[in-house]
Amino acid sequence: MRHKVVCGSVAALLLSLSACSLLGPDFQYETDYANHEPLHVFGYPSTGSLEVIQEVVWRIADGKAGDLEKLATSDSTDSETRKTAANWIKGFQKGAKGKVAADFYDEASERQVVVLYFQDTHQVKQIAVRVDGLAGEDGWRVLMNEPSLKEATSPPTWAPKEPGGDGSVSTG
Repeated sequence: MRHKVVCGSVAALLLSLSACSLLGPDFQYETDYANHEPLHVFGYPSTGSLEVIQEVVWRIADGKAGDLEKLATSDSTDSETRKTAANWIKGFQKGAKGKVAADFYDEASERQVVVLYFQDTHQVKQIAVRVDGLAGEDGWRVLMNEPSLKEATSPPTWAPKEPGGDGSVSTG
């Protein structure tokens, strides 16, 4: 009898693991969404620019440098990407765990500037996102070329102090 229970438990475990892998990235996105504060959005993101920014905030909050690095555009070297991911986590992890507002600037057909407002820590971060790869085949990615901690954590000088403050149109 005990043998049947153990075999049944192993079979159930394998079935659940298989089901999770079949559910794929959408399941992971839904799980991440449920486990984090919702992002307060201003401006006009595309579906892709919104998704990649949401993932950036989650990876920073969770301290997942490797997963954050996977979101980088092809413009940066591996070294720049690694250092930038580490800097963003070091500089913004506490704020990313709380309430975050994202102000999406200009139109989002191929690229977009996004200003993140970490409300609990009162930090502000500008991030550039764009479609990457040959004819955009790699989808939306994040420019990660801030290997200096000072550069990576400096707020933009042009952005308003509060999200949505200028109608989401950049001046610079």
